[in-house]
Amino acid sequence: MIYLFHGSDVERVRTKAFEWVAKARAKEPNLAYARLMREELSTATLEDAALSGGLFVSRLLVLIDDPFPAVRTASEESEDEEKEVSSSVLEEYLTVLASSDNAILILAPKLAAAKAKKLIAKAKVEYKFDTIVPREAVRGFNGNLVNALASRSREKLWLEIHRALRAGDAPEMLHGLLHWKARDLMEKGSRVWTQKESRQLSLVLIELLQNSRRGGLELSLSLERFALSV
Repeated sequence: MIYLFHGSDVERVRTKAFEWVAKARAKEPNLAYARLMREELSTATLEDAALSGGLFVSRLLVLIDDPFPAVRTASEESEDEEKEVSSSVLEEYLTVLASSDNAILILAPKLAAAKAKKLIAKAKVEYKFDTIVPREAVRGFNGNLVNALASRSREKLWLEIHRALRAGDAPEMLHGLLHWKARDLMEKGSRVWTQKESRQLSLVLIELLQNSRRGGLELSLSLERFALSV
């Protein structure tokens, strides 16, 4: 079954999606949880998301994080084609995911109208959050964190990560915000980060999460170490 989170208010969409995940896991502690980023989407990972289960894990909760790329310039068409492959695979698997007993949460801020229509038709529940209040008034989105990354200030970034962890923010949520910002830098450009550097930043964050999942350094410590390397 698909739960769709989308809308023009990127910060609120992301915050509400991660809050939903936290509540679901608290309600059902034995629910196995996985988060898939756009670059990890494939036939194999989506089949696992839809069909996995068994004796020890009856159900999965899978968060598919920002699966659809933003519109890019003509000079970046090759990168677009690469990203469209993963998003088209997701569209092909919508029926399978919708009929699954597993909870599939699709987090897709600023979803194009045509794609939104397809996903809404398959979703069990749709959550839409459009911008209706100033960003400064939205609670739950760590603007200082993403701004520190955007400004390439390792000291500020480490401090904001440390503060957020002490305040009880989940490392997965912080990683999600940082990777979202890395993509944002790639798509919009930056005076501080070159296109090549922002792309490498995104890849480093993907590798960091994967290493943590494989039993390496725990994610919270990896994020602090990452901040000092920026």
